[in-house]
Amino acid sequence: MPGDPPQTLLRICQSAIAAVRGRDRVRAYLQQHPVAAPVHLLAIGKAACAMAQGAHDVLGGNISDALVVTKHGHAESLPWPVLEAGHPLPDERSLAAGQKLIEFAAAIPLDATVLVLLSGGASALVEALPQGVSLMQLRELNDWLLASGLDIAAMNRMRKQLSRIKGGRLAKLLSPRPVLCLAISDVPGDDPRAIGSGSLVADATLIAASEMTNLPPAVAEALRYNPPTPAANDDCFRNVRFEIIARLDDAKRAAAEAARQLGYRVTLHQEFVDGDALAAGTRLARELLAAPAGEVQVWGGETTIKLPLQPGRGGRNQSLALAAALELRGQGHVWFLSAGTDGTDGPTADAGALVDGGTIARGETEGIGARQALAAADAGRFLEASGDLIQTGPTGTNVMDLMLGLHV
Repeated sequence: MPGDPPQTLLRICQSAIAAVRGRDRVRAYLQQHPVAAPVHLLAIGKAACAMAQGAHDVLGGNISDALVVTKHGHAESLPWPVLEAGHPLPDERSLAAGQKLIEFAAAIPLDATVLVLLSGGASALVEALPQGVSLMQLRELNDWLLASGLDIAAMNRMRKQLSRIKGGRLAKLLSPRPVLCLAISDVPGDDPRAIGSGSLVADATLIAASEMTNLPPAVAEALRYNPPTPAANDDCFRNVRFEIIARLDDAKRAAAEAARQLGYRVTLHQEFVDGDALAAGTRLARELLAAPAGEVQVWGGETTIKLPLQPGRGGRNQSLALAAALELRGQGHVWFLSAGTDGTDGPTADAGALVDGGTIARGETEGIGARQALAAADAGRFLEASGDLIQTGPTGTNVMDLMLGLHV
């Protein structure tokens, strides 16, 4: 077995991410399932550039035109212009991208095939608001959602209310053209209604604005303007084919296989890790300590954090890892990793953290309290002091979060 457990966990994590990279998965799908030219390409999300590269690898000049929108800092060189917009909060560029999308859709010839590439972040990156709703109101909705502790599916159901694109409305804009959507799933259960806020699929789960309670007044006012969504039997959905080409389970299986190739026994946990990040970190650390020595533990999921009014630095993976480190404190020969597969964790450039039994002692020598950092949603500052942050840069994918443990 390798002699450096932290490097082992990082290698396993890298193998898992490589298995779900957007460029490779799009290329493989299109090689096996040719599409008719001419093709007009829409790529939206954190992995939009990587996915668009995969399409170009196969289709080349058969792509007549393309619109690519990704997160600030995630743009790559492509044969077409790349728009960057705000995430996790939409900004003016998100609205500009939404208007571009509507214009792009209207200009596509009726005999063209539309290839839509969706990945995590699409909900914030492209938006078109109904008349009477401002960007400030949209931001207030997103601020409230991000601090609410709601899971991603519940948040996306709310976001759909204020959109001219989401909730199946993009399918209406593209109809009657044939549409193939290739998606990287960043939601529990891989529900197409939640990926990118379900812009191409019907959604009967939407709650009428009048039935929602405990909303901030500005959010409740904005929801009065929500546009209608197409019914499930609307003709606009007949020509839409929706395929998920990468998901969390793919990354978990790749992590398990990489660990076996390195000579370790593996426990691949089937559960989806969700709920409060701090509770999850504590629980997974206890499972790790109870696991047999020499065995790699593989989990995956997406937890939540309820933010204070003035949150510090960090994201759910950093909070989860620091909570785990508190449970592992003083324990030798044990390591735990939690990271976002997209390479970012919350509004930071860090993917997550790799902690061990000495993390708390290292961080506290800098005068920072771990429990205080968790209460202030400031885990990143503590983990920077302890030297345990992970930085990968944009990965070209997004299948939620991966957690790995090793007890030797």
